[in-house]
Amino acid sequence: MNIYPAIDLKDGKVVRLLQGRMEDATVYSDNPAAVAADFQENGSAFLHVVDLNGAFAGKPVNDQAIQNIVQNVSLHIQVGGGIRTLGRIEELLELGVSRVILGTAAVRDPKLVAEAVRLYGDKIIVGIDAADGMVAVQGWAEKTELKAVDLGKAMKEAGVSRVIFTDIARDGMLGGPNIPSTVKMAQETGLRVIASGGISSLSDLVRLKNETDRGISIEGAITGKALYSGSFTLKEALEAVK
Repeated sequence: MNIYPAIDLKDGKVVRLLQGRMEDATVYSDNPAAVAADFQENGSAFLHVVDLNGAFAGKPVNDQAIQNIVQNVSLHIQVGGGIRTLGRIEELLELGVSRVILGTAAVRDPKLVAEAVRLYGDKIIVGIDAADGMVAVQGWAEKTELKAVDLGKAMKEAGVSRVIFTDIARDGMLGGPNIPSTVKMAQETGLRVIASGGISSLSDLVRLKNETDRGISIEGAITGKALYSGSFTLKEALEAVK
């Protein structure tokens, strides 16, 4: 199982939000590239980056920070936040990121997702963010009447192979991930799932790893606040899921 340390970008700085609320942001660094380099030095092969401003505005805001990260590390970098067009996907891939995450677009423009997968294959990931099992969009600001699992099934039909599943209620709260919902997403859709939201301890990672060991297609976990707050180190996380 892979570990994806997270860098959430707001106004060019590394921040963490509570439950996706922009007004509840804690700034951890004003040098995202240095944070990414530290993750690489401590053994990570992957990096999860979100343009928070872009997620809310629906347009790129933090490209300079993303470019600085790409130029300073050799990690496999996946980027999400406000990506709503094929042109924007192409821009990010040209910047040098490995994967592009589509969120709101998966709900609002499923044809875009299908076309993106046709063009770019596994470089396209869908982010499914849910509250009480229902999908939320626009940087989590807007709840829908669409069940998360139903969106997952639709994305599988569109050719998507991998999703990031986030339980919004858990995100940034250090209360532990919603493992039953994550398992359900993997089992009922046939997708490879990256777990996100609420990871607070090494035991959370071990519990997720135990699911992969019994054949559930949870292939990774995203961790942000737990790393920044010192709940565990990246090296400890990587060791826990070996």
